[in-house]
Amino acid sequence: MQLIDAHQHYWCVDRGDYIWLHDAPVSLQRDYLPIDLQAQRSAAGVAGSVLVQAAASEAETRYLFELARTDRSILGVVGWVDFEAPDVAARIHTLARDGDGLLLGLRPMAQDHPDPDWLARPELDAAFDSLQAHDLAFDALVRPPQLPALQRRLRRERELRVVLDHAGKPDIAHGHFDAWAQPIRELAELPKLCCKFSGLLTELAPGAPTNALDPYVEHLFASFGPGRLIWGSDWPVLTLRDSYAHWLELARAFAQRHAPHALERIFSRNALAFYRPRRAPDFPASAGAPA
Repeated sequence: MQLIDAHQHYWCVDRGDYIWLHDAPVSLQRDYLPIDLQAQRSAAGVAGSVLVQAAASEAETRYLFELARTDRSILGVVGWVDFEAPDVAARIHTLARDGDGLLLGLRPMAQDHPDPDWLARPELDAAFDSLQAHDLAFDALVRPPQLPALQRRLRRERELRVVLDHAGKPDIAHGHFDAWAQPIRELAELPKLCCKFSGLLTELAPGAPTNALDPYVEHLFASFGPGRLIWGSDWPVLTLRDSYAHWLELARAFAQRHAPHALERIFSRNALAFYRPRRAPDFPASAGAPA
């Protein structure tokens, strides 16, 4: 089995539009580029990845296009536009055109919006209409207080392809399981919603053992099943807690426990079916991927 990493980032600090990095741990305040991950991805047997925006600017999305044009392992880009812009439809059209097949979806950084109901606002309707018109996916970057608004939005957008980033970012560090678990269960009733099996390690409290993830992972498998879970590394944010190889090993162990016959779906096929990249992954004849 060869792997697809459905969620990773690259950034170049000197570009200057990664506002969140100003308050991030020092270890993240440097460049993270393809050369920094190449050996780890190759050793893991990752044949392709989906590159996800890390800055709230169209300029950064275009920068990611340029990286993808020089690195065939990047299957496509989840970019950013201002969902409240009066000309949002034209912006999305232009970005999709300029990406020439590389734009797979869009992700507003909803987790940072002060209004927990922002995603349900009617002012965003034009953006969601345009997403669907261009057959683009929607990456929902939210925290538990925003899950109800996401649910209201998705009940109106029945044909939208949407994936919940990092399992909705449960507050694992403080053990707030119920506040996350109930809305996740309700959201999972929407058949077109997928969920990224990613970003969980960095929600742990410092020094907490990885088995603190057990009830959260169990709930994800029970709610979404292996047909709608999509593995991602969230590298380099992942490096705050662990290595690329060890998160992959841990994620595989979780999947082996809950869905032993569906590893290829979780770690490869689901990502390709959801994002529909035009660029085919270069699956090598042999690599160090888990069986």
